[in-house]
Amino acid sequence: MSKLVKRNFSIILILAVIVFIVGNKAGWFERKSGNAGSAQPSGQELLPVQVVVLTASNLSDLIYATGTILADEQVDLSAEVSGRITSIRFSEGSAVRKGDLLATINDAELLAQQQKNSYTLKLAEEREARQKSLLAKEAVSQEVYDRALTELNTVQAEAALIQAQLQKTRIVAPFDGTIGLRQVSEGAYVTPGQRIASLTRTVPVKLEFTVPERFAASVSRGEKVKFTVENIEKELEAVVYATEPRIDPVTRALTVRALYPNTRNELNPGAYARVEFRLHHLSDAITVPAQAIIPELGGFKVFVYRAGKAEARSVSIGIRTNEAVQIVDGLKAGDTVLMSGILQARSGMPVRIDKLTIQNP
Repeated sequence: MSKLVKRNFSIILILAVIVFIVGNKAGWFERKSGNAGSAQPSGQELLPVQVVVLTASNLSDLIYATGTILADEQVDLSAEVSGRITSIRFSEGSAVRKGDLLATINDAELLAQQQKNSYTLKLAEEREARQKSLLAKEAVSQEVYDRALTELNTVQAEAALIQAQLQKTRIVAPFDGTIGLRQVSEGAYVTPGQRIASLTRTVPVKLEFTVPERFAASVSRGEKVKFTVENIEKELEAVVYATEPRIDPVTRALTVRALYPNTRNELNPGAYARVEFRLHHLSDAITVPAQAIIPELGGFKVFVYRAGKAEARSVSIGIRTNEAVQIVDGLKAGDTVLMSGILQARSGMPVRIDKLTIQNP
């Protein structure tokens, strides 16, 4: 049966229920019999109730969590060696590219060592070349040549060491991003690990949140997550790209991360987010308001309106949301379910409809 046929059937069924209810209240269907035994006892009052006419609709099983917006990449720029800052080559809040020179530390002593090493290296290279030539003519021993070669290799290693030390006096951007507020000025003496500024990449950003352990199996890579933040009214959407490989033993929850493009830079790292994660989605599901469900030994039941009376109906339930409960078995589209008076109602008790609601399909 196509969706259009189903929808038309539901509309016709709902209209029929409404006509029956209105006609029943107006007395259209009362039997005009003079037999006093068939009349309703004059002392019995009808139980006023509110009812809802069921229709098939879409149903999503949602969980709600709190999350945090994280930068795609973030690092505190700091010195690797002690020394005086000789130059700062960035502006606070500016964008930088990977490899850009951001600050330098006094390297005068290392430059002097490098110059000295260059002279020694040149001499060692010439000596090794001469000894190699003499060795070819058998004018010197292999041992003499090996000493010259070792001396050359040692000087080359010293040159590499000086170059590595010089690199530590230059602070460069490890990735593209935006520089934060600087914490030092030119001329300041810094020590290893001292923070100079922060570098952050915010395109894209990461959304981190947790889901309870019982829902861990429902989270997979590629799932879409809806979330909202304080300064943006519209709902945003991120895509799950990774989860922790283990459940946190303290919180009994699984940590999840999703990516949001943030191409307009509207989200800032550290922001609070309200996350809505969809576990399952069903189409043409039958649901009833949560207050209509009555727990009983071994299951659940509801009361339905039938021919002016309340009728108890056992049901099997499925997904629960904050407002509704899925009915797996026991009800169908078009049934009229009592939402009020269920504690006083008994099967077969006459009832009077005070308010009728039709579910949105």
